[in-house]
Amino acid sequence: MAAPIAAAVQQVVDSAVTEAGFELFSLTGGGTRNRPLLEVRIDRPDGAKIMIEDCAAVSRAIEAVLDGSGLVVESYRLEVSSPGMDRPLRHAADWRRFAGRRVAVTSGALVGSRVEGVLLGIDENADVDTGVVQDDQGTEHRVALADVKTARLVVIWNR
Repeated sequence: MAAPIAAAVQQVVDSAVTEAGFELFSLTGGGTRNRPLLEVRIDRPDGAKIMIEDCAAVSRAIEAVLDGSGLVVESYRLEVSSPGMDRPLRHAADWRRFAGRRVAVTSGALVGSRVEGVLLGIDENADVDTGVVQDDQGTEHRVALADVKTARLVVIWNR
């Protein structure tokens, strides 16, 4: 289970990530009291893929601020990565950005509570942010983003 992150650490990490030219996707804590772990997920404002070099650069930027700051113990561990290939969709901007990709969405507002298919994007004519997914049978499913429990990109592996 992720440990809560102190507001000061959150602010320092967010600032370092932003100054390095990236967006903070998530920050979670874990590890032990003597060897805490900071897990940082970053994204690019332009939507490009996160490369290993990006993670290394952001890691160095965060370490430069955290080391010796007194905000974390000296033996902390830092892991910087992308949100992953099966990244969650959290905001309307994500639903627009990943239109055309395969997604899995769970919501009590959906018949059967789950749909998997091609993300068509956001219904721009709806009164509230509403995602649209087309299943494999061609049926379009609309769900208010406020009603979405989970939404993730689906990884399709070559067989």
